[in-house]
Amino acid sequence: MKSQITILFILVLLNSCVNLNDKKEVKSKKYVLAYNVAMNEEQTDYDVWTIDPETGKKTNITNNSDVAWSYNTYNDKIYFTSDRDTCKRCIYLYEMDKDGKNIRKVTDFQLSDSWISFRKSGSEIIVSPSRKIDSSFYIIDSNGKILQKISTGLKYSNDPCFSPDGKRIVFRGGKQKSKRVEGFDEALYVMDDDGKNLKRITNYPANDTTAPWYAYKAGPPRWHPTDNFISFPSFQNGQYKLYAVTPDGKKQWKLINEGDGSEAYHSWSPDGKFLAFETTDNKETQYDIAIMDWKTKKVEILTDSTYAYEQAPNFVLSN
Repeated sequence: MKSQITILFILVLLNSCVNLNDKKEVKSKKYVLAYNVAMNEEQTDYDVWTIDPETGKKTNITNNSDVAWSYNTYNDKIYFTSDRDTCKRCIYLYEMDKDGKNIRKVTDFQLSDSWISFRKSGSEIIVSPSRKIDSSFYIIDSNGKILQKISTGLKYSNDPCFSPDGKRIVFRGGKQKSKRVEGFDEALYVMDDDGKNLKRITNYPANDTTAPWYAYKAGPPRWHPTDNFISFPSFQNGQYKLYAVTPDGKKQWKLINEGDGSEAYHSWSPDGKFLAFETTDNKETQYDIAIMDWKTKKVEILTDSTYAYEQAPNFVLSN
């Protein structure tokens, strides 16, 4: 009996050690932010940078005279579109490590200017191909192989984002092919991952006439990792602000109430505890990267005025 108790104690102790190590591993996860900087706007030279929110250290990790724009990350990998080694504004998807090394071309077909999203532990990516190629979304594997094509039935669709379980997709859609066409009527839509059960979930305020034709009325959506809502930027009352909507479209609200500036491109930390976003004055002369503790709502501006356009932050696992 005594030996059984001893064995049981050892098993409990070992299990406790494993749990403690697991907790330690979770707590030790550290993220930096990848974001995009206009190095020379006239020459459309954009680089991807990283910044450590704790130390403020900034690093240019692409440093190339192309249009490099990070459209999402997964763990310690940064995915970005680029027109390097091809014609101007002919963009393809690339992958690189958090320090800019081991750059790898993912797609052999051109993409639209569009955010991307991941599911199945990063093994599948949803992208929007160039409109010259197709109007459907593509689900591809990590090597760029097309696994599935999804038609939305709309004349315009862009910026797809998987739900946390990967079974649904939210995206920007319009009834016309371009914002330049009357009746474009931009909104967010949700559908199953096979294109079925399409549902419109946002409506722009009918009495708001402040948005220029080119502005987002429903901008690129991001699905919160743990809470049941979708965040998106919208130009309302003369400025961009972040809003939220439930996946069924029944409830919509302003995400950030404080501050006089504008917010647009943004992302959530994988645990949903932090929100990173770009913020700018209403004249859009200076874009900076900010981070918010979602629980306390404390906001910290991470960048400075060295560059005028610092945009679209994404969380990258750094250890």
